[in-house]
Amino acid sequence: MTPENNQNDVANYGDAHKIQATDWFAELRDRLCGRLEELEQIATPQALNEAIEPKTFERTSWERPGGGGGKMAVLREGRIFEKAGVNVSVVHGEFSEEFRERMPGAKEDPRFWAAGISVVVHPRSPLVPIAHMNTRMIVTTQGWFGGGGDLTPVFPEDAETARFHKAFKDACDTHDTDLHPKYKKWCDEYFFLPHRNEARGVGGIFYDNHNTGDWEADFALTKDVGSAFVHVYPDIARDKMNKAWTPEEKQAQRIKRGRYVEFNLLYDRGTIFGLKTGGNVEAILMSLPPDVAWP
Repeated sequence: MTPENNQNDVANYGDAHKIQATDWFAELRDRLCGRLEELEQIATPQALNEAIEPKTFERTSWERPGGGGGKMAVLREGRIFEKAGVNVSVVHGEFSEEFRERMPGAKEDPRFWAAGISVVVHPRSPLVPIAHMNTRMIVTTQGWFGGGGDLTPVFPEDAETARFHKAFKDACDTHDTDLHPKYKKWCDEYFFLPHRNEARGVGGIFYDNHNTGDWEADFALTKDVGSAFVHVYPDIARDKMNKAWTPEEKQAQRIKRGRYVEFNLLYDRGTIFGLKTGGNVEAILMSLPPDVAWP
């Protein structure tokens, strides 16, 4: 999908860079889908009472009436993944009067261009953590990158958490050793449910409005963040995907998923951005799990 010309181009955020970012988001999607599909094929889960065939991602393209579109890749009812979504979008248009007040550079000119990849994985097993990752590039009269990833285990384990954090720390430290402490703290603050006074999960990193003035360096950081997730999360899932679980553990997972729903519908920036800019509702709400419970 080729980015449309946008008169909002700023220095270092022109069409050539939009094409690079767009192509890379699609490449990252394909890499991650491939790794998750591989796990579906090799898994032999002990807890399944019925034979479930390994599933693959179904891809569906969509168009945004105001400009642009995307492609949803969703795996449903798999052996390992009850639902996994890896969505890529490239959209452009004008922010509403209400929303332009909240977006950097949009007050001066409401036109925008945005591309990104959004990933949410809801495993069948309650022993395998829920995971989320996204990276994005946005252009208004300003331009920036954002993204990150976080882990939401039902039953946290210190070694697993440390492994996940190390992957993002290594990605950040390649560029600037000051980044990871800042972006880890931002993640802890962002993925927090104030109405319950609890964190959504064990964290990761979160960043937004990242523009150092060096587009190539900022893009390289964003690529390393995405690649870190593609490497670490499937390996974490592989370690536990064949372990048996109990009905009590499955119910605990449903309740934890409820916290996920609450955050995404009440606080998540990506959900709000998508709905406020006329995005595809099915793609935006792809993050919601298929089976949830509230005690």
